[in-house]
Amino acid sequence: MPAKGKHRRPRNGRLTQGFVAAGAGAAFVLPIVVAATAHATPSARPVTAERAMAPAVGAVAAVAATTAVPTTYTVAAGDTLATIADKYSLSGGWKRLYTDNRRVIGGDPAVLSPGITLTIGAKAETAAGGAPVAKYATYSDNLDGWIKESLDIMARHGIPGSYEGIHRNVMRESSGNPRAVNNWDSNAAAGIPSKGLLQIIDPTFRAYHVPGTAMDSFDPVANITAACNYAAARYGSIDNVNSAY
Repeated sequence: MPAKGKHRRPRNGRLTQGFVAAGAGAAFVLPIVVAATAHATPSARPVTAERAMAPAVGAVAAVAATTAVPTTYTVAAGDTLATIADKYSLSGGWKRLYTDNRRVIGGDPAVLSPGITLTIGAKAETAAGGAPVAKYATYSDNLDGWIKESLDIMARHGIPGSYEGIHRNVMRESSGNPRAVNNWDSNAAAGIPSKGLLQIIDPTFRAYHVPGTAMDSFDPVANITAACNYAAARYGSIDNVNSAY
């Protein structure tokens, strides 16, 4: 809006006013004032809102086109930080990608686990000091605490699953007993009985073991995270499992 009492032209003819407002995020255009005086030429055309807005809209679209990148990327077998950074022309290269996603990747940038989700072009959410954000503040030494700790570890590795989905399957498979062993089915007959809260056999546990957890299928958290990692690879999520798996 013009400043009160300043820069006003004496009225010597009819005034035509057009107000142009750009959309959210675009520049605001001041009122357009066209004086219709006796000296105006017949060919002069008033500036319309559409004509005035077009350059601003075009500029916004151009900026969006140059900055649009995927928010996340799911790591596939054979990927490296360098190839992912190159694929998206990420400023700062693989080092920036690692810095932004260290809480998900872990301490070794050369080791990428297929299936984890990386943030592209933005820092993954962290707490003050760079510590991973945990959904649950503390973990009790019981089924509730084991599930909550597992969910926080799974979140860091991009493994899907919910509290309800894990709890439901644990109660069906082991009734919540971390030392449960199945000694009667075909796996037991083959010498590889199902063990622990989610009744996972040792070969599957080793194949889907999640870094940072114990290499022990009887460990509650290691058992849950490995089983959920396996369920994610085969069924999309432990939440999709409703029977023996």
